[in-house]
Amino acid sequence: MIGLMMFVVCLGLLLFGFPVAFTFGGAAVFFGLIAEGPNIFNMMPHRIWAVMNNTILMAIPLFIFMGIVLQKSKLAEHLLESMGFLFGEIRGGIAISTVLVGALLAASTGVVGASVVAMGVISLPVMLKYNYDKRLATGSICAAGTLGQIIPPSIVLIILGDVFQVPVGDLFKAAFWPGLSLVLFYVIYIAILAYVKKDLAPPIRLDGAEHGTKKQQVVSALKAIVPPLTLIVLVLGSILFGIATPTESSSVGGIGAVVLAGMYRQLSVKMVWDSALETVKITSMVFAILVGATAFSMVFTYTGGDYLIEDFLMALPGDKWGFLILSMLAIMALGFFIDFVEISYIIVPILAPIAANLGINPIWYAILVAMNLQTSFLTPPFGFSLFYLKGVAPPEVKTTDIYRGVAPFIAIQVFVLTILVIFPEVFGLSSTGGF
Repeated sequence: MIGLMMFVVCLGLLLFGFPVAFTFGGAAVFFGLIAEGPNIFNMMPHRIWAVMNNTILMAIPLFIFMGIVLQKSKLAEHLLESMGFLFGEIRGGIAISTVLVGALLAASTGVVGASVVAMGVISLPVMLKYNYDKRLATGSICAAGTLGQIIPPSIVLIILGDVFQVPVGDLFKAAFWPGLSLVLFYVIYIAILAYVKKDLAPPIRLDGAEHGTKKQQVVSALKAIVPPLTLIVLVLGSILFGIATPTESSSVGGIGAVVLAGMYRQLSVKMVWDSALETVKITSMVFAILVGATAFSMVFTYTGGDYLIEDFLMALPGDKWGFLILSMLAIMALGFFIDFVEISYIIVPILAPIAANLGINPIWYAILVAMNLQTSFLTPPFGFSLFYLKGVAPPEVKTTDIYRGVAPFIAIQVFVLTILVIFPEVFGLSSTGGF
């Protein structure tokens, strides 16, 4: 029972606000000494060395750098302004353009915080100015900002590729259609809601003298869309067609982001230095959590906690379906309280071998986990997207507006996840084989 006690203690400490890496690492040291003594950690240096030598994980800092450089090059501003001019004159047009820009930012930057903050600063004041419903405005921004967790290149998918020991390129291919499906359902929901309740998202009448003719708006939009779209094709295309590994393509993405910053006249030594510094901070946080999680999983496994959970899950009624339902519910519930990195390195390594024993396709199961983890950014009380948006929202936007606004989009995510569970063939996947 030591393993279960460890988990309960860690969850309690996290709820009190203790740092994640030190919580898991400290719990591992404390309970490891109780279970075995200092000798239990003899192999720990080798485990850390193996993590640091993992070439798959090298893609994480490079993709983070790419995203931060694109954020500082004001890519989001160019996209939002151009798309807003194109779609603003239809009902719900600004919210729809926000979702579409969120998809483009997801495929080019993948940094949730940067996407939500940028759209919150630019789109939210415009929607509020033109009497958009606060809940629809905030919900669409938060949902669009989290698309970077499922649309490649996604940090979540890279981490899950390492955990499941499957090619990251295969996960990128498998996540492509589920990610686009989310975008489609978001747009359909906004369009139907704006059509049925016309006062929630009124059309915006733009001044032609100020914003130019429709033709000029289209040209401006193309100028804003084509450069990042080219970068997306280079990065993702090289992976999907087997030309480059994710690690190699991430370096292409980093260089491409610097080139785009030069095109937008935002490139400077200071900008590159600040981007590199932020990359080091974020990467250090991820790898500190990984080291703490490695220590936790080692002690958890040594004390037999994994066997206890495996026996329980294997004995569930319904065979693999009972396991799938319970594991998805457990991940979703944990997402209310802890971050995707902790879930990926603490919970998923326990579930992955059980899924393999039940004959479940690891790529399909990894995409289910990724889709599920995406909801953790939207679910109160600790959804990061909610905090990001609240930090830049005007005073009249209350926290309850944001919570209520994301509820329909969480329901859409759960709906798409359900389709992916029951009908994986719709997305070109198989529950037991490959693609």
